[in-house]
Amino acid sequence: MKQGAQDSAGTRTPGAGRGAVPRVPRQPQAADPRREQEAGEPRRDQEFPAVADLPRAGVRGEHTHGEPPVLHPRPLVRRSSVRGQILQALRTALVAGELKPGEVYSAPALGERFGVSATPVREAMQQLTLEGAVEVVPNRGFRVIERGDRELAELAEVRALLEVPVMLRLARRVPVERWDELRPLAEATVRAASSGCRATYAEADRAFHRAVLSLSGNDQLVQIAEDLHRRAQWPLVGGSARPARADLVADAAEHTALLDALVARDVDVVRALVAEHFAGAD
Repeated sequence: MKQGAQDSAGTRTPGAGRGAVPRVPRQPQAADPRREQEAGEPRRDQEFPAVADLPRAGVRGEHTHGEPPVLHPRPLVRRSSVRGQILQALRTALVAGELKPGEVYSAPALGERFGVSATPVREAMQQLTLEGAVEVVPNRGFRVIERGDRELAELAEVRALLEVPVMLRLARRVPVERWDELRPLAEATVRAASSGCRATYAEADRAFHRAVLSLSGNDQLVQIAEDLHRRAQWPLVGGSARPARADLVADAAEHTALLDALVARDVDVVRALVAEHFAGAD
């Protein structure tokens, strides 16, 4: 009967004789993630699933008995989307004169008008408060700020201080083909002016100025100028909500003339047109 061989630790391995191959200890195998998944164990990369991987919440009429509670972010996204739409609608109503300077509007009443709850309206109004368009009236709602000619003139002066030097610098540096790319935006302001709608023209007007200033590569400048431009478009107290279409058309014509001067690199004409444009801004 053969005796077992003695291993390096001084112990005998049963059944191992001279010339026998020593038995290698069995190494633990790595866990197969597919087997874990089949066994119902969560994978490490599934401990925090992506939003798209979250199960959809049951809608009305669906049976969800026995199902675990679902962390569902979609209502927050929807509320943010509604708030953005309401904010845009309120801005349009403000520019169009539908929200009268000095008048107080409640969030529930505006929510009923737009077919939404008061919450997104209140959140949108808070943004307009930060922009200086309205002010909070405790227990009543929001009052549209009353503005006069002096504030409008001050806004025009600040806009000129920001935009005129930038446009003069761009007139010397920007290639002609880049100015040609802005031609559709200038033509869009002419079409918007022809409609006679102040809100439609205001949007096209801002788009053209924003595109011109974006060529500077200064995002902070574009953002500040956009805010000033938007505030300059709010109606004055006692002013007409619908200016004469001829005034809008004349203002839009300055855009095309300015673009022509920029293409021609005529700095003197650019300076004169921009100064006149801000002097007549309304």
